[in-house]
Amino acid sequence: MAPELTRRKLLGTLSAAAATLWTGVAWAGTYLNRAAVLLAGGAREANYLRARVADRELAVVVHRLAQARLAAAQEMTVPKEVVLAHPHLLLVLESYEQASEAATRGDAERFITYYQRALDEERTFRAVLKSFGWVLPDSP
Repeated sequence: MAPELTRRKLLGTLSAAAATLWTGVAWAGTYLNRAAVLLAGGAREANYLRARVADRELAVVVHRLAQARLAAAQEMTVPKEVVLAHPHLLLVLESYEQASEAATRGDAERFITYYQRALDEERTFRAVLKSFGWVLPDSP
C-alpha cells in the first residue's frame, strides 16, 4: 500500500505542477495577444497619420484612439512572467499618443520625434520579451 500511496502523491504533485506551468503559459499568451493588438493598431494608425500629418481632423481621431489604447494597456492585468516588459509597452503606446497629440497641433517635427520614439521602444519591448523566452504573435 505504501508504494501505491507514494505513486498517487507523486502523480498528484506532477499534475499540479503541470497545471501551474500551463496556466502561466496560457496567461502570458493572452497578455501577448492583447499587446500585439494594441501595438498593431497604434503602429497602423500612426503610420497612416505620418503621411497625412497636416490633416488635423484625422489627427484628432487618431489621438482619441491612441488615448483609449494607452488607457486599456494601463488597466490590463499583467502576468508575472512578463511584468518587466510591460513598462515598455506603455512607453510605446504613450509615444504614439504624444505623436498624435502633436499632429493635432500641426507640429510635424514633434510628431516625427514621438513616432520614432515609439518604434524604438517597440524594439526594446520585443527584446525584453525575447530575453524571457516570449515572442509576440503575428500582428492581427
